Amino acid sequence: MKLLIVEDEIQLLKSLEDFASKESYFYDSVATLQGALERVDLYDYDCIVLDINLPDGNGFELLEILYRKEKSHGVIILSARDSLEDKLKGLGLGADDYLTKPFYFSELDARIKAIIRRKQFKTNKLVNFANLVVDPDQHQVGLNDLENSISLTKKEFAILTHLINNHKRVLTKVALAEYIWGDYVDEAQSFDFLFSQIKNLRRKLVKAGAEVEIRNIYGVGYQIEEI
Repeated sequence: MKLLIVEDEIQLLKSLEDFASKESYFYDSVATLQGALERVDLYDYDCIVLDINLPDGNGFELLEILYRKEKSHGVIILSARDSLEDKLKGLGLGADDYLTKPFYFSELDARIKAIIRRKQFKTNKLVNFANLVVDPDQHQVGLNDLENSISLTKKEFAILTHLINNHKRVLTKVALAEYIWGDYVDEAQSFDFLFSQIKNLRRKLVKAGAEVEIRNIYGVGYQIEEI
């Protein structure tokens, strides 16, 4: 699960980053509208936590662009502006939720998880693919049920769920790496770090008896299939 945090208040931005790390979300964070526009052009996000008042514009502009481009990012607006007009405008432009500052991080977390379930997993709490059962909230995956759990690292779990969520298409190695590692991919000299994670994930799935295969589409990327 990957977030984009858009917030120009430095202290609140740091608190949001700490919250995302504590809850084991992958995230990118920016403090300007321009920074947010650049990120959504480069990467796909499960949810955008969006402040309305930004130094170089406002969050409504980002919503309008996402709407025009038919982007499927979930969006939660965070704003000190609690007028009904602002709420209706934000929701009308495609935001999924509107949370007024100040707020409880536990409430923000619950709303993020609800959006991710709706956007990525079609409102089902548990995801079934072949004989795998995935609980996105608890970061668990099991064989037939969660009692027979498969021990995965944080990144292995993120790769597996992203592949399952996009099982009808091939994900390029660049797109997959960017989803998991974000901007740090730009600093990488090779994709050995991705190959290593997928190799370990494949080994664990085979050992557990998972009826899936992560196929390497030569020259393109990866796709997960039932076998």
